[in-house]
Amino acid sequence: MTFTRRSILAAAACTTALIAQPFAAAAQDLPRNVRMVIGSNSTGGDTYQISSMIADALAEELGINIKVDAVGPSEAFKAVGRDSRGTTIMLHHDQSYLANLYGVPGNPDPFEGYVVGPTLAINPGNAYLVPKSSPYQTMDDVLQAAADGERVRVAIQPGGVSEIGFSAMLNAARMNQPGSEENIVPVNTGSQSDKNQAMYDGLADVINGSIQANEQFTALPEDDQKAMRFVWITASQEALEQGPEAGMGNLSREDMLQFAAPATTVPMTESEPFTFDKEFFLIYNQDMDPAQMETIDTALATIFEGDALRERMLEAFFIPDYRPMEEGAAHLREKRDSYAEVISSLQSGDEGGGDDSAEAEGETEAASQ
Repeated sequence: MTFTRRSILAAAACTTALIAQPFAAAAQDLPRNVRMVIGSNSTGGDTYQISSMIADALAEELGINIKVDAVGPSEAFKAVGRDSRGTTIMLHHDQSYLANLYGVPGNPDPFEGYVVGPTLAINPGNAYLVPKSSPYQTMDDVLQAAADGERVRVAIQPGGVSEIGFSAMLNAARMNQPGSEENIVPVNTGSQSDKNQAMYDGLADVINGSIQANEQFTALPEDDQKAMRFVWITASQEALEQGPEAGMGNLSREDMLQFAAPATTVPMTESEPFTFDKEFFLIYNQDMDPAQMETIDTALATIFEGDALRERMLEAFFIPDYRPMEEGAAHLREKRDSYAEVISSLQSGDEGGGDDSAEAEGETEAASQ
């Protein structure tokens, strides 16, 4: 075989191109245009915010187009469930399995009939607050009030991250004094603004909120109707310690740690506190080509090795939390199973509910959700 100067130069150019574009071949496994549906119908919440960051980083790394589409959980599951070509992928958080555990219609089990993919980020802001004028200074005060026969009304959005903390309160109240869990009752609302309004109107003694959405109200003077106090942040100590030392607003990282375990403990068992890190992850069609999933995993590994996305997340108060697909799915399944035990044990009894329960207002998702 005779090698000409032209053939040698052409071969060298091809080799250089392959080295310069390590994902070029792998990216061909994915369609040129990908739709990322998310389990929120809000473009102002944390789900849309983190999905936009992930979509931008993946699109740049793979050289494809990724469009984020805020359709809500039910529609997101339908969309990814009918598209096995890899043109539709889903991003959501723990609500995707919690809603199924709580029996919310239109929320299938993501571990059955779908493929749970890699974890991406944690929003450590999930929290519970009381009016600044409330006699309840701590979660111990809330649980003791229930034990003393007081009715404690808690504003939540049913079927997700909002309700899992409420279930933990019921469980802790039952552990503290069996039967007292009946005195902790849900006020079922919709978005974060609805929960806040329930507090302003005197319809709720405790509300589910978030550091991002509610911190601003904790800086108000006590005589302001909107003034609030944190009593519990559900995130783990490990997650909070990875956040910025300055925290958010007037709430430093050190301040946050005072409202989280172990400083503030809501027990899940006799030896283990309840914690909940709100994690975001990908979900795929069960018949999607595994090579396509692997392509996304490989690209994400490269992205998270760099600083650009990680810094962008931390600036927005997200904790980078990348686990590849197999490891991420196992972690989330274990997490799901542990919360399922608490939910199941409570559903086998009477969770209260009383006259303060109201109809949920759909799939709205504010900045905290």
